[in-house]
Amino acid sequence: MNITLVYGTERKGSTYNIAQLFLNKLRDEKSEVTEIFLPRDMPHFCKGCSLCFMKGEEYCPDYEQVNKVRIALEKADLLIFASPVYVYHTTGQMKTLLDHFGYQWMVHRPNKTMFGKIALVISTAAGAGMKSTNKDIADSLTFWGIARIFKYGKGVAAINWNDVSDDKKAVIYKDVDKISAKIIKKSKNVTPNIKVKALFYAMRIAQKRGGFNKTDVEYWKAQGWLGSLRPW
Repeated sequence: MNITLVYGTERKGSTYNIAQLFLNKLRDEKSEVTEIFLPRDMPHFCKGCSLCFMKGEEYCPDYEQVNKVRIALEKADLLIFASPVYVYHTTGQMKTLLDHFGYQWMVHRPNKTMFGKIALVISTAAGAGMKSTNKDIADSLTFWGIARIFKYGKGVAAINWNDVSDDKKAVIYKDVDKISAKIIKKSKNVTPNIKVKALFYAMRIAQKRGGFNKTDVEYWKAQGWLGSLRPW
């Protein structure tokens, strides 16, 4: 599998190290791996100009950086999003990246390549907040049309990976093995889950009724989705 990893921080702490454990289990000698570190690779906040919605993503003031990320996401079979918990949610840097891909939600112009991908969302905290952090990211991935999403959140009771206890690391190693095996098995036959398909058909009805703007409707028509074609 080709893999793209998106890190919600440039700090190489527990979240990074767990992501690397997954990477080592899931990559092979043929895998192409791309790593995106935030905010380094996307330093700009969404300006809320709505140009991506109304005219096209190429009109975004930050299109150059956004497009580089889009290319990396498109070429991957597996997407890994890894974020530490910041005040019970994902990092601001990760949210900034996801904001830039609002145009890619199914209500607008979903990227057809996403319907054939698997994603893994990882979060860690010294205490709690993994569930809400994973949800922050998974919500966007679901509305992108990602076929299957796996989540892993772990409270490590430490600030640095070296301070995580051996007992906790032993549990993490087992969890990584178990989830990696599920991902590898699912990668042999990737199809969108029921929720993703239901969202697609709901948005299809909305587009057939005129959608939210002309750019979106024309995109759906061009893809053939208002007819018999589907992105999976």
